[in-house]
Amino acid sequence: MKVAVTAASGRLGRATLKVLNSKLGPEHVVGIARSPKKIGVPQIETRRGDYNSIDEMTEASVGIDSMVMISAPVVIGTDRVPLHRNVIEAAKRVGVGKVVYTSVIGNGAEKDTWFWATQQVNRQAEQDLHDSGLNWIVARNGLYLELDMNHIIAANESGTYTNNGGTGRCGYITIDELAAATAALATNNRLNGQIYNLTGETRTQEELVALANDVFDLNVTYQIMSDEDNVARFMEDPRISARGEDVARMLTGCFQAMRAGALDVTSDFKVAAGRPCKSTKEMMKDIRQKLET
Repeated sequence: MKVAVTAASGRLGRATLKVLNSKLGPEHVVGIARSPKKIGVPQIETRRGDYNSIDEMTEASVGIDSMVMISAPVVIGTDRVPLHRNVIEAAKRVGVGKVVYTSVIGNGAEKDTWFWATQQVNRQAEQDLHDSGLNWIVARNGLYLELDMNHIIAANESGTYTNNGGTGRCGYITIDELAAATAALATNNRLNGQIYNLTGETRTQEELVALANDVFDLNVTYQIMSDEDNVARFMEDPRISARGEDVARMLTGCFQAMRAGALDVTSDFKVAAGRPCKSTKEMMKDIRQKLET
């Protein structure tokens, strides 16, 4: 059995490859990326594959029994729908046994937020995979806990963590936990043909900050801010401002979706992974340990 992960040089792709490598052995694992040298997982086979090219993705998919299709990153001015369709078409051409698509959680309440346009792309990829004739699984990922922890830790300097999420609950999860569940889905055909929410416990922003204070020895309080102020806050980050205000609005829209209750979903992690997801506090401790090593 050969299992491939596309867009494998990113955080989730690389983490999933590491789990698969440990589980199956390097001879059964393939990493596919535009720049294979950036994958960085020793011993496994790597192949070049760019979502922009059906032919390239077709060549990269030869001999693959199960494929994890990592969602294309959001880049303003890039239409992600045809990129995902290229990967699906390539898998069809060479007879890939199954495709697992990594999507994003959401119960539909995000429809009236600035996140909706991005979410529509995710849902279109889900539909295209469903209609492809391939065996499929959709893994809807919770929000990466590591990203919010970085912001909360940084907020310890001012003592206040602010965003527009309000009292909405959200399913958070670490990349390592996501990788464990994704690898399990890629290697278990009994779970085909279903959508799974891969999240840990749901938490409000205030609850998240309180746990972070405990685990990271912080003294931070949570304060809600307006949507426009949140956009302005994001634009102060050079990594975001370099990508444009539309990206800042999309990210703000994610917190709008949180506030609207769209990210408060029931977790299917135990079904997918065969074990319960770690608690939020346990995952925070894992993050701290990584930061300290």
